[in-house]
Amino acid sequence: MLHLHVLVIVSLAGFLVAVACSGSASNTVRQVNSVDETTIPILVEVDLDSVPVVDVSVHSVPLEDVVFDTFDGGFVRLSSAPDDLIETLRDLIRPIYNPGYGEPEALPWLLDADLVIGYLSGRDAYAYPIRVLNTRELVNDEIDGLPILVSFCPLCASGVVYSRELDGETLLFGNTSALYETDLVMFHHQSGSCWFQVLGESIVGKMTGQRLTPLPSMTISWGEWKELHPDTRLLVSDGGTKFSSTFSSDLIGSSYLDALDAGRFSFPVSEGKLDSRLRASELVITVEVGSAFKAYPLARIGVASVNDQVGGQTVVVFSNGAAGSAYLPTVSDEQLTFELVEGRFIDHQTESSWNLAGKAVAGPLEGANLEPVPSRRAFWFSVAGALPGLELYLP
Repeated sequence: MLHLHVLVIVSLAGFLVAVACSGSASNTVRQVNSVDETTIPILVEVDLDSVPVVDVSVHSVPLEDVVFDTFDGGFVRLSSAPDDLIETLRDLIRPIYNPGYGEPEALPWLLDADLVIGYLSGRDAYAYPIRVLNTRELVNDEIDGLPILVSFCPLCASGVVYSRELDGETLLFGNTSALYETDLVMFHHQSGSCWFQVLGESIVGKMTGQRLTPLPSMTISWGEWKELHPDTRLLVSDGGTKFSSTFSSDLIGSSYLDALDAGRFSFPVSEGKLDSRLRASELVITVEVGSAFKAYPLARIGVASVNDQVGGQTVVVFSNGAAGSAYLPTVSDEQLTFELVEGRFIDHQTESSWNLAGKAVAGPLEGANLEPVPSRRAFWFSVAGALPGLELYLP
């Protein structure tokens, strides 16, 4: 079995300072493996030495706009980064290659108010604590035969679940330690290509222009997710070593949000990609239907349902003001419309009551489920920069 090469940060300090270019990363909240894990047995065969050097002759974004976090307050631009630095920084923020799951009570330190990324496999529910993802960012897994990637960028609060299948190949993803427009940049083990997390799109390397398929997921409080899915499976370990309470409860506070709204980003963000229709730090869920995208600002919508269209497809968005989900509003060929009545999502056609997970919990349609539509929750600056001219719903 091959082995994952775990790097020691101290030994890199002098080298990173030597190659760092001008510019500083203010308000940086990224962390490097600040966990208390002991030696972890590697179950998935991962060999960073076998990852090809990224082919920078092929790219869809300016190379100078991709910057490597040197974790000392500075950064190095890809346009001037030597190959050995690129290789050294790989997986410095170590992804989870060997996820383990437990019962909802398996992590006593996880509070009901803590956020999780919730994913439904079609058969079971899974929860990925943001307190873990703040320092690990990526989870490679296979659930019910489908290879998935759970991804989270702390700097833009972007949580997205993708299929790792592309053109008949199962992809494996690591962390470059780089950012593009202050969003996580991943690397593909088989090609070395760089991928932009919030869109799941390759931006540098031979796979440039290819895009992963997003899967329906929800960023929501742990208490609410448990209420919706009492039998959920919870991410509790990597390689058999259980995560402990040393994970930070919150890496992003009010000062960071204020800095975003004032245009002070941790890493470079192109001024031309900023969109003043919302504050940079406003949380939106962006619904994707085919090649069409539309963003819904959660706080402005509040606790409400939105009957709308995305790319000509009728959808309904359920919001509780902090979390949201999107669905095709059709059951047994009948199209439904919704409104909030006394705190419940009610369809006009049958007056059935529905929860945030798109399940009818009372009324003639009790037990029915709406088909979820892929969406992602993130700060406005992140998705607006990734999708210039993004359609925006304003209540």
